[in-house]
Amino acid sequence: MISLLQNILTILLLLLALPLNLGIVLTSLVLSWLISPLRQSPHLPNPKRILITGGKMTKALQLSRSFQQAGHQVILVETQKYWLSGHRFSRAVSKFYTVPVPEKEPDNYTQKLLDIVKKEKIDVFIPVSSPVASYYDSLAGTKLSDYCEVMHFSPEVTQMLDNKYTFCQKAESLGLSAPQSFLITNPQQVLDFDFATDGRQYILKSIHYDSVSRLDKRRLPCENMADYVQNLGISAENPWIMQEFIRGREYCTHSTVRKGKIRLHCCSPSSPFQVNYQQVEKPAILDWVSKFVGELNLTGQISFDFIETPDGQVYPIECNPRTHSAITMFYNHPGVATAYLEDDHNGPIFPLPESKPTYWLYHELWRLTEIRSLADLQTWLGKITQGKEALFQFDDPLPFLTVPHWQITLLLLDNLRRFKGWVRIDFNIGKLVELGGD
Repeated sequence: MISLLQNILTILLLLLALPLNLGIVLTSLVLSWLISPLRQSPHLPNPKRILITGGKMTKALQLSRSFQQAGHQVILVETQKYWLSGHRFSRAVSKFYTVPVPEKEPDNYTQKLLDIVKKEKIDVFIPVSSPVASYYDSLAGTKLSDYCEVMHFSPEVTQMLDNKYTFCQKAESLGLSAPQSFLITNPQQVLDFDFATDGRQYILKSIHYDSVSRLDKRRLPCENMADYVQNLGISAENPWIMQEFIRGREYCTHSTVRKGKIRLHCCSPSSPFQVNYQQVEKPAILDWVSKFVGELNLTGQISFDFIETPDGQVYPIECNPRTHSAITMFYNHPGVATAYLEDDHNGPIFPLPESKPTYWLYHELWRLTEIRSLADLQTWLGKITQGKEALFQFDDPLPFLTVPHWQITLLLLDNLRRFKGWVRIDFNIGKLVELGGD
């Protein structure tokens, strides 16, 4: 009954917002059509045909727009569950395909991508991977590399980076800072650990991606620790990492790298449920990333979470070998396509000084329920008026309408049909976050 009400009430709320959203989009479409004769389209001598996966996610939409605005052609891909992606209606997307779920049908997934590459004469494959799909995109890349350029890491490198424990080990082996970490394959390892002698606090993290448990930042030792640890499902098949808790400010980064050189980089203050991005300059973080990707001679997309301590030291707490949603901060940068496609040793590009912080309006509307004072309201209004809505673009407004009122609404209707609930809605990733979900 709770899941039934949850889905019905959320659908009703979206219906209430539909008229305003529709009005904004229709107005933008008309005005964009009126000024279209004045708009100059780029004419490249050798435009590329780009295959981008992860079509349900805003970061895939942002990359599609960046390539299309530079004169390239984008073919967008997503798994069959998300055939309803609102991004397929973007003017930046020339074609849209669905593919099998990679972790369930890895061979069929690779074959379908290969078929698309051959059919569409793809020049560059750029996966915008989900956490689970990163490894399978690496496997696919080994087959696709005979037919097009692949902007992704090898399967071995992806596994090493995606594993929080082996990543920290690799950083230490390169002489870089990293938090103290222990591989946990049995709950008893935690219960037997001598926290009193060690003197540090720790956080438990699942090595395998879990969209729900990743939000739990409980520090060890804690009350009822035995019950907590034993209920996590830790085993040799489902290992966790016990990582030192470091006090400080958390930041997230995205870097696009070619042959060990950073071509594009951004850094933003972070939070457990990240749906706001604002560029900040952190030279120590940039230096750490430069050394790491340089030592490994990486080509692809790599993201990190860092903690900066009060004395200015930086520690990586996680690495994600894939695109980060912070790429939305490049919404008005003309150099994104070049940074992805060409080698250059003039240094990385960063979000433009005039770029605004990005946010998702429907997340911010939900946050209205958290406002408790006039100061909270003023902060909220400042975020809206001084920022940039990540989905909305004046000359490409349809995704702003079709993501909440088509993609998310159809997912809610499907859950309603199956009497299934969810933990939260992620308009950024374009999905319902569910227990045991993707």
